[in-house]
Amino acid sequence: MSQQALNLGIEDTSPRAEDGARVQVLLPLPLAGPLDYRVPDDLADRIYPGVVVEVPLSGRKTIGVVWPENPSGKATGKKLPIGKLKPVARIIDVPPFQKNLMRFVDWVSAYTLSSQGAVLRMCLSAPSAFGDIPVKRHYARLDTLPDGLRMTSAREAVMKVLSDGKPRMAPEVAELAGVSDGVVRGLADAGALAVLDISVDQPYPQPDTTLKGPTLSGEQSAAAEAIRGAVWEGGFKPFLLDGITGSGKTEVYFEGLAEALQEKGTQVLVLVPEIALTSQWLERFEARFGVEPVVWHSEIGQAERRRAWRAVASGDARVVVGARSALFLPFRKLAFITVDEEHDPSFKQEEGVMYHARDMAVVRAMQAGCPVVLASATPSLETQVNADEGKYQVLKLRERHGVAVLPEMKAVDMRAEPPESGTWLSPLTVRAIEETLAAGEQAMLFLNRRGYAPLTLCRTCGHRIECPSCSAWLVEHRFRQELQCHHCGHNEPIPEACPTCESKESLVACGPGVERLFEEVNHRFPNARTSVMTSDTMMSASQTAAVVKEIAGGHLDIVIGTQIVTKGYHFPNLTLVGVVDADLGLRGGDLRAGERTYQQLVQVAGRAGRAEKPGRVLLQSYEPEHPVVEALLSGDGDAFMAAEKEARSRYHMPPFGKLVALILSGPEMSDVLETGRMLAAKAPVEHGVDIVGPAPAPLARIRGQHRFRMLVHTKKAVKVQKLVRDWVLSVKPKPGVRIKVDIDPYSFM
Repeated sequence: MSQQALNLGIEDTSPRAEDGARVQVLLPLPLAGPLDYRVPDDLADRIYPGVVVEVPLSGRKTIGVVWPENPSGKATGKKLPIGKLKPVARIIDVPPFQKNLMRFVDWVSAYTLSSQGAVLRMCLSAPSAFGDIPVKRHYARLDTLPDGLRMTSAREAVMKVLSDGKPRMAPEVAELAGVSDGVVRGLADAGALAVLDISVDQPYPQPDTTLKGPTLSGEQSAAAEAIRGAVWEGGFKPFLLDGITGSGKTEVYFEGLAEALQEKGTQVLVLVPEIALTSQWLERFEARFGVEPVVWHSEIGQAERRRAWRAVASGDARVVVGARSALFLPFRKLAFITVDEEHDPSFKQEEGVMYHARDMAVVRAMQAGCPVVLASATPSLETQVNADEGKYQVLKLRERHGVAVLPEMKAVDMRAEPPESGTWLSPLTVRAIEETLAAGEQAMLFLNRRGYAPLTLCRTCGHRIECPSCSAWLVEHRFRQELQCHHCGHNEPIPEACPTCESKESLVACGPGVERLFEEVNHRFPNARTSVMTSDTMMSASQTAAVVKEIAGGHLDIVIGTQIVTKGYHFPNLTLVGVVDADLGLRGGDLRAGERTYQQLVQVAGRAGRAEKPGRVLLQSYEPEHPVVEALLSGDGDAFMAAEKEARSRYHMPPFGKLVALILSGPEMSDVLETGRMLAAKAPVEHGVDIVGPAPAPLARIRGQHRFRMLVHTKKAVKVQKLVRDWVLSVKPKPGVRIKVDIDPYSFM
C-alpha cells in the first residue's frame, strides 16, 4: 500500500508497476487514447492507475493520469519497445483518482463521441493544483522564553497578542500590538517565537449535521424519509423530486444531504444551473449547516480553484455546490448527488465535450454507487418518462410550504387589450402594477430579451445592422450606448447615421428588450424604485447577491428581468408577476419550444405570492388559446406534458427516439458544403435511421465560420454512437472544416 493511500485512509488494491514496466498515461489532450510511458525504478512501487503524474511530451512536460489497461484486452495500436519509451518524470503530490471517476471519464467519452483526453481535461481544470502551494510566514508564542531575553513594552505587547496560541503573520501581530513588524521578527530571531510557514490554502470549515432544519410538512417528511433511507442503505438509487414552486424541495433534499454527511469522509455534490444566481440558496445552506459549502464554477479565481480542487480530492471538502463542470471533480468518497432545477437548459454544455449534466449526474451516481435526486417544479419530459418507466422513484410535493398558496393566473389577450402605440404594457397590466404599488407590494416584469431592442432598422433605405462575423442582427444596448452581437460578443457604438444611405436620424429600434421596458416603466411610474436583472447588468455573483438582497428586503418596487429572475428566488413581498410576451419562446422550430416555454413561465410565475400575501400572474399573449397558455391558466400541467409526450412518441422523437446533430463549420462555405456532401454520400442506410442535410444552420455564420447542419434521427433501439462514429471516420473533411458531433442536441441553431 502506498504512503499516499495510507495517509488518506483508502484501501489501495491497485496493481503496482514493475521496474521498467510500461504504463498507460491519459493526457488532457484530444488524442486517440492514453500514451505509453516507462516506469523508472525509483517510482515503481508508487505507480498504479489513478496516480497523477508529470510526463514528457514533444519537448515539454505535461500532467496526466496513469490509466487502467484497455478493458477489452485488445491492443490499441502498434507498441514501441520498452527501451524506446520515455520515462514518467515524477508523481504529482495529489490524491489519486478513484476508480469510479476513471470509469466515468471512459463512459462520457464513449457516449458523447469525445476523446478520453478531452473529458479528462475537465477533471484537471485547476492547473495550479499540481504545483507548489504558496505559504505565508506566521509566528506563534513558545511555552518558555529563552534565558536572558530582554523584554520591552513593545515586546510585551506582542507576547500578549500571541498569548491565545493562534499563529499570526507579522503585519497582523504588529497592528494588534501597536508596534512595527521589526519587533515581531526580532522576538523570533531571539528564539521567543516559533516561526511557521503555513499553506495559504486553509482547510474548509466542516458542516454541522447536528443543527436542525425547519419543521417539515407531512408530504415533505415522507419524501425526506425516502431519500434518507436510500442514503443510509447506500448504493445507486435515482429519485425525481417533483414539487410545485415554493413547496420546499430544497429542505427535503437537505435532509438527504445531512444523512450522507453522517458517515466519516463522505462527500456530497449539489448541481445548480447558474452558480452566480444562488445567493439565497447559499444563505439557506449556511443557516442549515452552519458553514458555507465549497463553491465551484468557471468564474472563481485560480487560487480558490486550486484550494477547492485539492480539498475535493483529499476529502476535506464535504459539500460542493457547483455548475455542471463540478461533476468532473475528483471526489474521494461521493455519497449523494442532487441536481436542482433539473429541467434547466443551461445544464447542457454546447462547446467542447457536448454533454447534459443532468444525465451525466445520474451516470456519475451509478459509477459512484450513491443516490441521486433530480429536483424540479417542472420536470423535463426525459425525466418524466424515466419515472413513468420505473427507473426513478417519484416523490411529489403538491402544497406550498407554510401558509403560501399558488398565485392566481390570468391571460391578457393583447388583441382585445392592446398597449398604447410605442409601448409594451397592456392597460390591464399597468392597472395591476398601480394597485400593487399602492398596496406597498412588489411587482416583477418578465421579458426574456436582453438589451433595448433586438433590431436596429433604417426607415429610409430599410438597412438592418448586422454583425460582421455572424448572421445575426446587432442588439441595441442603450445603457452602454452600443450595439452588440449576442453570439460572438462583437460590439460597436450606435451610429449617428445609416451605414448604407448615410441618412441621419433615420435609425429606429424595433421590438422591445428589457432596457426599453425599463424606459417605459420609469415613464409610467417615476416614483417607483426600479431595477433590471439580466446577465448584462449582473456581471458577478456579488452583484447578483446585492440586488437579490435589495428585492428581498423591500428596497425595490419593480423588478424587470430575463430568465435570470426565474431561478428559485424567494421574495416575500412580491405579489405580481407580469409576463410581457408569453408567446416569445413558442416561435421557431425547436423540438422543445412548448415544453421549455411552459417550464420557464411556471418558474417565473412561481416568484409571486410565496409568503403570507397572495400573488397573481398576468400573461400578455396574442394567442391565449395556445396549449401552453391554457395549461398555465388551468394549472393542468400534467395534461399538457401528456400531450407533449404523445406527440413525441408518435414521431419517435426524444425521449422515445434518438437525435444526433453534426455541425460542420469552416472559413470557406464551399469547403463546408463539400464536406457535408461527402458525408451525405456515405450516410449509413439502415432500418430505423433517417439522415437529413446538409443544410445551412439557422445561424449560418458565427465568428466568421460558415455553418451547416446534419441531423440523424433513429429509433430508440439503434446503437447510434457506433453508427455515427464509423460514419464520420469514413470521411476526410476538407482542410479547415471541423465536424462537431452533438449526441442528444438541445440547440438546433
